[in-house]
Amino acid sequence: MLIDELRDLIERHAREDGTTPIDGVMVARHDISAPEHSMSGSVMALIAQGVKRLALGDRVYEYGAGQFLVSSLDMPVSGQFVGASSAEPALGFGLILHPPSIADLLLRSGASMARDGRGAAPSAMAVSDAPQQLLEAVVRLLRLLDSPRDLPVLAPLIKQEILWWLIVGEQGAAVRHLGLADSNLSHIARAVSWIREHYARPFRVEDVAEISGMSASAFYRHFQAVTAMSPIQFQKQIRLQEARLKLASGRHDVTGVGYSVGYDSPTQFSREYRRQFGTPPSQDSARLRQLPDGKLSALA
Repeated sequence: MLIDELRDLIERHAREDGTTPIDGVMVARHDISAPEHSMSGSVMALIAQGVKRLALGDRVYEYGAGQFLVSSLDMPVSGQFVGASSAEPALGFGLILHPPSIADLLLRSGASMARDGRGAAPSAMAVSDAPQQLLEAVVRLLRLLDSPRDLPVLAPLIKQEILWWLIVGEQGAAVRHLGLADSNLSHIARAVSWIREHYARPFRVEDVAEISGMSASAFYRHFQAVTAMSPIQFQKQIRLQEARLKLASGRHDVTGVGYSVGYDSPTQFSREYRRQFGTPPSQDSARLRQLPDGKLSALA
């Protein structure tokens, strides 16, 4: 079966950092089930073995072997591989979704396909069963890891094929929106990018709406539909994740980190940090510094 071959390929080629010799392609093996907080990236993530549970705002997504998740924006998420162990590790494949590559395929497919992507912005995340043709393409792509001579020529072609099956598949609307410069999703993506870059600064929703090219009411409505959060809630998630990365480095004290990510009150910072991660920042930072490199990030 394809899923069995996919498991074998991932087991043999998984590295500690999840990367592969194919640009934008990741394979991962997880043998722990502890919750992790990370940014999702714009990615298609396919599970070959195990179950992944992912929370975005007040939405929870769960997907297992033979299912995939599409994340059309780089979102702050909490995730956990349910029941993963060294005896039964979770195995996954990831493909980074680049808007220019999607736009190129949409242009080649004709005007009707591009028009189909200009409706209301879909949720930033969705889960589907992987169709046979998508599984076949993923397996053929990973087989190239055993064929270095063929990889430079064939890998880009198979990556395009995978993107095409995503574009015309059940989650095609989200993928098509990602490739269109004037889609509602692209407007929200501009706002997300601005908030991530200026997360430590206070802002007015009206100002970010103007940056995104939308009215304040339309922006707020679409932002919540896509991200399951308000713009201010999104900023708080980014602040707390950036604070955690700073604390993990061991080069910053807790109070200084709180100020650096935009908090005026150390008490408020500690309270919201504990609510998000379950542990006060001082205790969490000590634990994080003991983790091996790369343990703070994972495929979606």
